[in-house]
Order: sequence, then structure tokens, then C-alpha cells
Amino acid sequence: MARKVNLNADMAEGFGAYDIGNDTALLDIVTSANVACGFHAGDPNVMDRVCKQAKAKGVSIGAHPGFNDLWGFGRRAIPMPAGDVERMVIYQIGALQGIAAANGMKVTHMKTHGALGNMAAVDPELAAAVVRGTKAVDPSLILLVPTGSELLKAAEKAGMTYASEVFADRTYTDDGELTPRRLPNAMVHDPAEAVERVLRMVEDQEVVSTSGKRIPAGVHSICVHGDGPTAVEVATAVRRGLEAAGVSVVPLPDLGLA
Repeated sequence: MARKVNLNADMAEGFGAYDIGNDTALLDIVTSANVACGFHAGDPNVMDRVCKQAKAKGVSIGAHPGFNDLWGFGRRAIPMPAGDVERMVIYQIGALQGIAAANGMKVTHMKTHGALGNMAAVDPELAAAVVRGTKAVDPSLILLVPTGSELLKAAEKAGMTYASEVFADRTYTDDGELTPRRLPNAMVHDPAEAVERVLRMVEDQEVVSTSGKRIPAGVHSICVHGDGPTAVEVATAVRRGLEAAGVSVVPLPDLGLA
């Protein structure tokens, strides 16, 4: 199974005195970090800490913008005009660029968070706004987008480099979308199951829904979440399973995407 993939996780999702997830442990496992930019989570101190740790570990960093929704952790849908979404994305990418520059780093990708990502994945107008905002700030940014989504199509249309993403610890519906978190089968907590799913996705370039439907999927990057009780255990197993199968796990810029 000679192939290169990226392993990413959402990070810097604390705020003030509150921490969510285990960023320090995950930075020893993943090769790219999606850094919250202050709207759904994160603040200058948290962002700075994660940037410093990522630099020390050789982990690439990307902006992880979401809705301005601290109470709901960015997982509540907030309808708004496309122009507002575009500027919201611009604002958050710029915030991380400033922190990154202060640490001698460069932001290399962008991945939407939570409800913003879920809505843009199925809404062409919203997807186009997200891509426009990203391109306006830096057209060289890699767009980390859900496989088969409107975000992927918008990135292609805009001529931007993108990485098609699948999830190690989430299940899929027959439409190829993530199973809503409110459902009991939305998450994968067993490390062995996660490894089996990931290896199948990489080998077959497809995802399998909870009903068994096989859906073609580009697999450039695999996301593991850091905010669950078995998150580090699952992420560790996935990294080891990929490498044992002969798959190189590299930062997003090293995938050689075009």
C-alpha cells in the first residue's frame, strides 16, 4: 500500500482558562494542525502555544475558522449572507497569520469548523464564499475539504489547491455526509475499528456508510478528533496502522498536491 497521506486534527480549541482536547499529545501523532482562530474557540495565547509546539514538532498549521459561537462551540447553524461568511473567514485566517508570523511560521492551509463546514459542504453559495475569502487572503493556501463536498467543487472551480479529507473516527450516511453527532453511531471510539476503516479508505479510495453503501472518495488527508475520551488512543492506532501498511504520513504541503 505505497501511498502518502496527511493526518490532521483540530486544535487550539480552548479559551482562557479552559482547554478542550489534548493538543500536546496529538502534536506527537498528527502531521498537520487546524488551529481555531478565536470565534468558536481559541484566543491569542492558545493559538500562540499551539504554533510554538507545532513548530517544534515539524507539524504544519492551518486556519480553522468557524461561526462566532463560543457557547455552542461553533456547532450551531447560523444563517448569514455569503458576504458576511467571506469576511468572517478572511478575519480568522488573518488572525492566525499574525500569530504564525510572530513565531516564524507560515499558515499553509484552511479547514472550516463545525456547522460552518457542514453547511458549506452542501450549499454551493456558502462554499463559494468560504473559498473566495480564503483565496483573497492567500491563493496558495491548501483547502482541506470533505471528500465529494460542495467545498471541494468550489475549490476546483476557483483553481485552488485542495486536499480531500475523510474521517477516521466519524461514520458516514448513504449520501456520503458525516453522520450527525446527535445520533448514537456518529463516532468511532474503538481504535482497531478506526484503523480498519482508515486502511480500507486509503486502499480503496472510498468510504463505506453505516448501511454498507460504498461511496468513491479521494483520500488525501485523514482527520482524527482530539476532544473525545479515546481520541489520543485512536489517533495513535491510526498513525501506527498506516505506517505498518507502508503508508507515509506527511504534512499537507509535502503531499505534492496541485
